[in-house]
Amino acid sequence: MEQTVKIVVDGKTFRLPMITGSEGERVIDISGLRKETGLVTLDPGFANTASCQSRITFVDGERGILRYRGIPVEQLAKHSTFVETAYLLINGELPTQKQLNRFSVLLNDHSLVHEDMQAFFQNFPRSAHPMGILSSMVNALRAFYPEIPERSEEEEIDITVTRLLSKVRTMAAMSYKIFRGHKVVYPRHDLTYAANFLNMMFDSPVRPYDIDEDLVKALNVFWILHADHEQNCSTAAVRVVGSAKVNLYAAISAGICALWGPLHGGANQAVVEMVSQIHKNGGDMAPLIARAKDKNDPFRLMGFGHRVYKTYDPRARVMKKVCDSVLCKLTGHDPLLDIAKGLEEVALKDPYFIDHHLYPNVDFYSGILLRAIGIPLNMFTVLFAIGRLPGWISQWRESIDDPGWKIDRPRQVYIGPGERDYVPIKKRGRQTRRKDEKN
Repeated sequence: MEQTVKIVVDGKTFRLPMITGSEGERVIDISGLRKETGLVTLDPGFANTASCQSRITFVDGERGILRYRGIPVEQLAKHSTFVETAYLLINGELPTQKQLNRFSVLLNDHSLVHEDMQAFFQNFPRSAHPMGILSSMVNALRAFYPEIPERSEEEEIDITVTRLLSKVRTMAAMSYKIFRGHKVVYPRHDLTYAANFLNMMFDSPVRPYDIDEDLVKALNVFWILHADHEQNCSTAAVRVVGSAKVNLYAAISAGICALWGPLHGGANQAVVEMVSQIHKNGGDMAPLIARAKDKNDPFRLMGFGHRVYKTYDPRARVMKKVCDSVLCKLTGHDPLLDIAKGLEEVALKDPYFIDHHLYPNVDFYSGILLRAIGIPLNMFTVLFAIGRLPGWISQWRESIDDPGWKIDRPRQVYIGPGERDYVPIKKRGRQTRRKDEKN
């Protein structure tokens, strides 16, 4: 028997259907609300509104659960690679060895970027942020790699997907090299996805880059943990823009722009800046903790709390272990990590942080890890974008394949002035003066 929810409006009773997700989430279907009642709902920030039904990612913020296509992210971080996880997200199942080999070959075949694109990179101002450059260059990819009419739509999408996954990585490394005035390093066919990125970033004619498999593994884990996260701000942007049936490049470019924000993808950079400031001031955390607990102070500790998680972010546990392992190998000690651990210790014991669910999130440790690997601060969000690509692509693909597709068009509650007459420009000053005189 179908479950319904009863709503009473002006003495009239209406029944709205309920939907139950595969993990037991119960949802009120309000898609027919306006048609039946003339009403719409108001939900700022969409905190209580499901915009779609999805088979990709499951998040349970109360229990600290994150799964991709049903597989716990902890298992993927331990056993998988980023390329395999990307295949899982985009195609729905883990690949066979043959499928994984073919996918890896396609990524390698499409890893080069058109030589003319280097001119675009070199003409951006040196002060331009890498995320702004990346967003522009992803949009430009459509001009350099237009659709080929002879191919089927499915074949064209597969090629576009592999182009994005491979070329965005190459463009990110290329932009870093050009910004530094160094010779661009091309991808190598004998290196894996993550190893290739590190080599393109740090190899040089005067100092060949020595590929460390532990750092390759750490980067794989970083990207796996960031690969998707349900309907977050940037993913929602990809779906909204994609609902207009734009090409995949444009939709991904929108996601990059959304991720650029300091409250989303830029949070890991903000964490390192905050911890560095504490270190510069002698390591005293008390003043910032006091400010964070002051309800009249807008200051917030970066890397603590999450819109969804009301307990410890499962990605943060994994990231902390990887961070500890990498720093132990590279330096043996990092004062910033010591400060981060101190902040975490306070947060896990202080009643204020516990009551407000302000546990460390994935950004808290990921920035310190990237810093240890050698990634410059302004490239942190670019690394996040590379990791989130499979999620954006899979969400875009799911939305365009949805038989119930509709272009996204939220409603609003208008609170402006009622109808009023147009006032000729010569009378506007006099009208204002009359009102002032009456007052």
